[in-house]
Parts: sequence; C-alpha cells; structure tokens
Amino acid sequence: MTKKGLVVDDSRTTAMLLSKMLIAMDFEATTCLSPREALQHLVKTTPDVILLDVNMPGIDGLEIVRYIRRDPLSNKLPIVIISSDAETAEISKALLAGANVFLPKPVNLESLKLAVEDAMRAKK
Repeated sequence: MTKKGLVVDDSRTTAMLLSKMLIAMDFEATTCLSPREALQHLVKTTPDVILLDVNMPGIDGLEIVRYIRRDPLSNKLPIVIISSDAETAEISKALLAGANVFLPKPVNLESLKLAVEDAMRAKK
C-alpha cells in the first residue's frame, strides 16, 4: 500500500519541491497551497504524514496543527513543520502546538527522510 503525504505550503515552488522529495521516498504526494485547502483535503482523506509550512497568509501552520490535534480522528497524524524561521522560540511553539518534528529550510532529501521517519515513529 502506498503511503500518502500531504504538503501544505503557500509557495508553489517549495510545495512542488517537497512533493518531489516525498515521491522519491515512495509516497503519493498531494499539494495544498493554502491552509484552507489543506483543511478541506483533511476532511476527505487522511495522509500518513503532513509537511507543513508555518508562515502562510490567513491561518498559519501552527493553527492547522492545533486543529488536527483537537480532532480525535486525526490527532495522531505525523506532522513535520518546515520553516525558514528556525529560532528556538519558533521551534518550541511548533512542538508545543503538537508538531512531531521541526525541520528548518532549506530542506534536502536526506533531512526530509529523517524528519518523516521520526514523525512517523512518534505517532505510534
């Protein structure tokens, strides 16, 4: 069975890059370019891992994490926060919101692989 990954990033370039990396890791990747689109997607399907940007217009990534963690059907989903804002306070906020792993940008395939493995291990 193919694992499913959801990429949520308002930058089309970043979202496509992360999707390609997930595909290289044998995931089926779905891309959402807005938090609202991601929430609509989550109503219909449950991915095996979510890659989520923090800084997006409207609802930020941490709000999405909190929303997912409040829902009993999705509260165990592995979530990797990916952000260029890698200050200690931002990392703490992401983990306190419920993210499994914080991955600073720029991301390469090796670091993404490790982050996804860590997040998926944490879910069990």
